[in-house]
Amino acid sequence: MSTAVVILAAGSGSRVGAGRNKVLLPLRGVPVLVWSLRDALALPDVRRVLLVVRPADRSAVESAVAPHLGDREVLVVDGGATRHASEWAALRVLAADIDSGEVDVVVVHDGARPLAGLSLWRAAAAAALRTGGAVPVVPATQLLHADLTPVADGVGAVQTPQAFRAGEVLAAYRAAARDGFEGTDTSACVAAYRDVEVAAVPGSALNLKVTFPEDVALAEELSPAGS
Repeated sequence: MSTAVVILAAGSGSRVGAGRNKVLLPLRGVPVLVWSLRDALALPDVRRVLLVVRPADRSAVESAVAPHLGDREVLVVDGGATRHASEWAALRVLAADIDSGEVDVVVVHDGARPLAGLSLWRAAAAAALRTGGAVPVVPATQLLHADLTPVADGVGAVQTPQAFRAGEVLAAYRAAARDGFEGTDTSACVAAYRDVEVAAVPGSALNLKVTFPEDVALAEELSPAGS
């Protein structure tokens, strides 16, 4: 199974109060983004790894990740104004490899989720190859109805990394571009345009997204020591 990885890092630090892209904040001595990058590069038969960034952050991201690449190559891609636009920018770069059959599966991950862990990356990619798509899901334990009663069991929250057969995800985004459609995440776009079975793989409570100042401190506490 040949894999391409898209790591989305085109956000900002506005809500985290950092004054810079939150994926460049330090987490146990390395940038938040590097945690996801390490997992991506450790996937079996990973052919391409793309980091999608704001043009203004390109230099800072390249400098931040370079010491952690060794002899591996990572391509930095300018993102768009929305998540969907950033995903489409990456898929356009990968299109030739997908069309030629060089890439079987595309995995898309939020760079602000540093603690997903390699086992989850592998599970999502493997499930996508079997079924067509895969998303990590965790129980939604903090959702309330308008009357403040808990939402019933069986409701889940979707995380990343999300993975899809390469041809399916590219076809979905090409169709979306023709229609001017934008999905909230990768799975939303694929579901809108392709008849693909999307498997739910067990997510993790550790797989938090760095959004607010306290999330950085929490990730520090949850992350493995010495990583």
